[in-house]
Amino acid sequence: MSEQTAITPARPGAKSALALLLIINLFNYIDRYVLAAVEPPISGEFGLTADRSGLLASAFLYAYMIGAPLLGRLAERVSRWWIIGISVTIWSLASGWTGLATSFTMLLITRILVGFGEAGYGPAAPALIADYFPLERRGKVMALFYLAIPVGSALGYVFGGFVNSWLGWRWAFYLVVPPGLLLAALCLLRREPRLSTAVRSTEKRSYIADAKTLLKIPSYALNTAAMTAMTFAIGGISFWIPKYMQQRLAIDEGLVPIMGVEHFLHTQSPAMRARLTELLTQANMTFGVIVVVAGFISTILGGWMGDKLRARWRGSYFVISGFAIALAFPCTLGMIWLPFPYAWAAVFGAVFFLFFNTGPANTALANVTSSRMRATAFALNIFLIHALGDAISPPLIGWIAKHTTWNTAFLLVSLMMVLASVLWLIGARYLGRDEDAATREEKADVQAAAA
Repeated sequence: MSEQTAITPARPGAKSALALLLIINLFNYIDRYVLAAVEPPISGEFGLTADRSGLLASAFLYAYMIGAPLLGRLAERVSRWWIIGISVTIWSLASGWTGLATSFTMLLITRILVGFGEAGYGPAAPALIADYFPLERRGKVMALFYLAIPVGSALGYVFGGFVNSWLGWRWAFYLVVPPGLLLAALCLLRREPRLSTAVRSTEKRSYIADAKTLLKIPSYALNTAAMTAMTFAIGGISFWIPKYMQQRLAIDEGLVPIMGVEHFLHTQSPAMRARLTELLTQANMTFGVIVVVAGFISTILGGWMGDKLRARWRGSYFVISGFAIALAFPCTLGMIWLPFPYAWAAVFGAVFFLFFNTGPANTALANVTSSRMRATAFALNIFLIHALGDAISPPLIGWIAKHTTWNTAFLLVSLMMVLASVLWLIGARYLGRDEDAATREEKADVQAAAA
């Protein structure tokens, strides 16, 4: 009992660290989804087709997923707070540069730099949180941290749509720079809480060896595969939601029978252009509100339920995730086929059930890996879920929509939600065993460091 009690309290500075990382994560997702919110006017200015525009999202994700393993590895050897501070500085300045872009090539380069900056933050932040808080509290804490996904994503849509309508799309990128630089400075003032420093400093481990070790953990491998399938589906759909809803609203109003990107670019009527901009703002605002409300409630509820049920059912994190995403699939079909305003209700349901797994799935990643390789575990997860997930799906959806319809593109991609559900439910049987193994390994590291 005394041994368990000794590891239960959170480490000093845990709450302030969580608050700072949560705010940074908020700006992280605002910055990501501002691009989706202002994609139509960017495409209009630079003459981009849907599949080419989708490459902007892919460029960010390729840089993010390639940089994550490199910077995640570095995060196991130097201060993670310094890595986060420098990373936030890079992506903030790169966002400002996006607003200065004068060509598609320049847009592409800036999104690559933003992705590389976020690659330093992605693995280090959750690894830091897991070191600050004990295992039995991580579900709730991770849910709080990942609240930034629905809230930040929604603010990205709302902020981007609002600023675009008043100041133009470039200012949506300029205005995120100052708060980013302030947050980066605050990170550089923090102290590293790393566990088992002595063990880390003497070990010489290859990245490939660690990756093989991680992928041999059944619950880690199945969780990563499920998250990849989910990311493939929702990453692609979320990028195109503003344009998709704008087109459906325009068609409902009888403005155009079939409105694609090219029609938006070459519409000559000022009144038509003004109305299409209003519809884009309306789509961004409505979707943003839905993501905030549905995502906030479901992320908190998912983390709470995962911790609550874990004492009785060790596989609860995966069972919750599996059933929730299974319910998201029919809601996505409703979004495609239902008329307005019922389509928005289906969007609410899809967002609610998709965000339900955010806390449980990421908590499971932390719980089945020891502190000494946790940053690598998150980095490898980031690489795989994006390389095989939403780095592929935005241009794929754009290509399918170009040759068929948006409904067909969304339907085909959303089938991956069913696969994610199956993988999580299979992984539930292994989760408790793998958590126990990671706990034993972490205790051994702490004892070795203290010796």
